[in-house]
Amino acid sequence: MNNSQLKNRLEAALGSPIAETASLPVGFGLNGLAVRLADGRRLAVKARGGEAGANLEVEGYMLGELTRLSALPVPHVHVATPSLLVMDFIDNDGGPITDAVERHAGELIAALHATPREDFGYARDTLIGPLAQPNPPSPRWIPFFRDHRLMHMAKAARTEGRLPPAFFGRLERLAERLDDYLIEPPFPSLLHGDLWTGNVLVKGSRIAGFVDPAISCGHPEIELAFTTMFGTFGKPFFEAYESLSPLEPGFHQVRRGLYNLYPTLVHVRLFGTSYLAGIDDTLTALGL
Repeated sequence: MNNSQLKNRLEAALGSPIAETASLPVGFGLNGLAVRLADGRRLAVKARGGEAGANLEVEGYMLGELTRLSALPVPHVHVATPSLLVMDFIDNDGGPITDAVERHAGELIAALHATPREDFGYARDTLIGPLAQPNPPSPRWIPFFRDHRLMHMAKAARTEGRLPPAFFGRLERLAERLDDYLIEPPFPSLLHGDLWTGNVLVKGSRIAGFVDPAISCGHPEIELAFTTMFGTFGKPFFEAYESLSPLEPGFHQVRRGLYNLYPTLVHVRLFGTSYLAGIDDTLTALGL
């Protein structure tokens, strides 16, 4: 839809004229707007220009689930359809992730993970970025991670010609041995699922909000691993987190790199083969 059509659709859905708009970077071919309505409300808008692109209804559902089931600061959703998502605008100053911000994030994520959930997976499939993330409810974590995270993403990357056969074979060998490396958590935890710097909003020394989730229920370690993939969080975050929820030994030495194979495969599919080096390094370290 063009800007005029989008403006008309928003005004009809929200019951107020639009007073001001500004562009908002959102990625994956979507259109983003920061909107101020005549009644004073400030909103963030994502819109799909055509049929291609992520289903924005799923993103709205995921944000709604985080609101329903946790105290994690996420935007309230006003409209969620396959082609349009309208949320509260989270006031933030775009500041850096300081040690104080990391400590606050550690407390928030530990609280998110603390409540036991019924199954691994979720009540419906979700998305990570624009990519499908299957969530069949499962009683055990390791088989779920093997089949519906690691090998699901590897098979899709192979089909798309992004993952060479030799890499796929090495991942298959790892999949057969996951019980040697991974541990079952005491219970499934709700996960944000896509915790990296671009999805963290900061105001002063605090987290203002988390956006763009990829929710499911799983082992907290897969979430914690992803926070290190691009250096989003480090020692202050883990100190705050572990003061509330200590980690099992061996996470940083072995399991962190193994879990990051999943988001690395996501990046292989989305951004190309430059990310294969990271997969090679992890598999080589595991002797595969």
